Amino acid sequence: MNIYDFKAKAQDGSDVSLGDYKGDVLLIVNTATGCGFTPQYKELEALYEKFHDKKFEILDFPCNQFLGQAPGTDSEIHSFCTLKYNTQFPQFSKIEVNGENQDPIFAYLKEQAPFKGLGDSDAAKMMPQYIAKVDPDWQNNDNIKWNFTKFLVNRDGDVIARFEPTEGMDPVNAAVEKAVAE
Repeated sequence: MNIYDFKAKAQDGSDVSLGDYKGDVLLIVNTATGCGFTPQYKELEALYEKFHDKKFEILDFPCNQFLGQAPGTDSEIHSFCTLKYNTQFPQFSKIEVNGENQDPIFAYLKEQAPFKGLGDSDAAKMMPQYIAKVDPDWQNNDNIKWNFTKFLVNRDGDVIARFEPTEGMDPVNAAVEKAVAE
């Protein structure tokens, strides 16, 4: 089994096979429109524009599980992202990434790339107080900790990296650049 075996609902409600992305480098991200990390959309769009012609895709999955930071309908979220950040990468229907209603794609991603810590950035130092409100046992599980957790998938459909939102975009940029060059 790999990422290409899954299906998702597009933002417009249509079914999408992730097999449609076979051979592409993928960055799969759970997002929110009202989060302190929401400005990462700007950096994600720049990354998309830089590498899209090298068979790179960003798959955007809005999620409202983290203190209600992705309110609104799929259409409202899509409008916000395209108008404020000019996002052009595929956006999917709002999902859950943890718990009994978690999307199977994110269950698979977490299994393939377990949680390894928040890092040592300033954001990593302040986030535990917020994460604990949503998941008191957060240090002892592989759950998605917050919005803008990113999973990098190589051209063979293998998950090769997990980036917490607190890591910033520099390591993501470097890993994507390496993956598209391979």
